[in-house]
Amino acid sequence: MGEPLAIDVGGLNKHFGDKHVVKNLALQVREGEIFGFLGPNGSGKTTSIRLLCGLLTPDSGYGVCLGLDVLRQSAQIKRHVGYMAQKFSLWDDLSVEENLDFIARMFGVPDRRQVVAQISDELGLTDRRRQLAGTLSGGWKQRLALATCLLHRPKLLLLDEPTAGVDPKGRQDFWDEIHCLSDAGITVLVSTHYIDEAQCCDRLAYIAEGRLMACGGVEEIVDGLQLRATASVRRGGHRDGQGGE
Repeated sequence: MGEPLAIDVGGLNKHFGDKHVVKNLALQVREGEIFGFLGPNGSGKTTSIRLLCGLLTPDSGYGVCLGLDVLRQSAQIKRHVGYMAQKFSLWDDLSVEENLDFIARMFGVPDRRQVVAQISDELGLTDRRRQLAGTLSGGWKQRLALATCLLHRPKLLLLDEPTAGVDPKGRQDFWDEIHCLSDAGITVLVSTHYIDEAQCCDRLAYIAEGRLMACGGVEEIVDGLQLRATASVRRGGHRDGQGGE
């Protein structure tokens, strides 16, 4: 028997009008791993991972996510997924604590004040709880966005270009948190076009023009596609270079 799978899908297709955005996607993601989607902008990364998690319904195909059918049980899947969009979408004129409390209310989180306090502590937000979200730096905004994804204790995290526009130190700190979540058993799907961040994943899928071009171990994909890391994030908190972009 192989390792337990969080996601096992095949033949997924998605059109938006006449545009065929995802073409016959077949993929398996293991429980608890950090699975990266690498590819250029507009390649279909975001649409692909939304299909895998039940956030979009495929036009055709089959599969399961967290033991639930991706075609017929997408509503149930969503209850166990934390989704973080690339663009910061919280309320700038609310404090960190107020944003978290509002999202917790939306999810119907039991004992929400206790949960908000706990998540704030886990992600280092406690000292900033009264700060307006709009005044946070890019790195702290992303940390707050991640916190909102964790309020309902999801089994699966979907992170869409989570460190876009964040400085190198903020990117490293964010990835340290991702690895802690993975170590705690949460499965993470993350899209990126940063090669160095892709190398922080357990496995990678490379997508271009809506097709899965390659899937496997990080070294296999990066070396096979002759890709090179140019920035400073490294798995386990190690960084090369002087921290430049």
